[in-house]
Amino acid sequence: MKKIDIEDFKFDGSGKFSISDTKTKIKDLYEDKEEYENSLADLNNQMDELQSMMYAHNRYGLLVIFQAMDAAGKDGTLKAVFSGVNPQGLSVYSFKRPTEIELEHDFLWRTVLQLPQRGAITVFNRSYYEEVLVVKVHPEIVTQNQRLPVELTDDMDKLWKNRYEDITNLETYLHRNGIRVVKFFLNVSKEEQAERLIERIQDSTKNWKFDEQDVKERGFWNDYQQAYEDLINATSTHKCPWYIIPADDKKNMRLIVAKAIVHELKMLNMSYPESTPERHTELKNLISIIESQ
Repeated sequence: MKKIDIEDFKFDGSGKFSISDTKTKIKDLYEDKEEYENSLADLNNQMDELQSMMYAHNRYGLLVIFQAMDAAGKDGTLKAVFSGVNPQGLSVYSFKRPTEIELEHDFLWRTVLQLPQRGAITVFNRSYYEEVLVVKVHPEIVTQNQRLPVELTDDMDKLWKNRYEDITNLETYLHRNGIRVVKFFLNVSKEEQAERLIERIQDSTKNWKFDEQDVKERGFWNDYQQAYEDLINATSTHKCPWYIIPADDKKNMRLIVAKAIVHELKMLNMSYPESTPERHTELKNLISIIESQ
């Protein structure tokens, strides 16, 4: 596998992010299918080992967020990237349209309930960022469904600014408490999305779950692109950056995502607990007991 410099895909708030200047496809990072599979398997193994160490160290947690347009490849990426990670240390949550109970709470409530515990990796397939994406593209969701006081929806620009600030404050808070946040935007082109949506419709194993709304939302492509650009500029920080991943080639995308997660885990100051002389003696005694049974 060619060397992956994850800094090429990271945006930490320095300068100005422009989605139109960002690539959706790069040169292949692998020579052939075999090299791709071997490289991904190696990253899977590294991730599993690092998660095991994180569990034993019991000081850090990792929240991994995936955001993307429809058909960008979130589900397949999750399946490929986290294959081999111990299920006991991994949780995945997919956030769809809020339920009636969730609408009775603040916009961060339902995601905060699922934040990772120490020693674990939690993956959000979509997240609280939907509240400044689909909700921003369709602001009537706020005014008609979210039951906010009228004075909070009089100035929508201020509402979005406040939500960016609330999200940034949450992520800063998590970082200060040992929960690291890694955010991925899978950047697919409109042309590639069209091909995948058509393929999904034509595939009998996938079209059962196809929603007409996916096609309708595609009509708001430019609005979503602007919403992504705005939120990435507003919520990227040095400690909680965004990774902007070219998504037109799924294999490249999965390798970069896996590499970034491994990199973030390696940045944690963690180790396996050191054994004391007393513990060493205790373990030797247990071995003697087992051998005598």
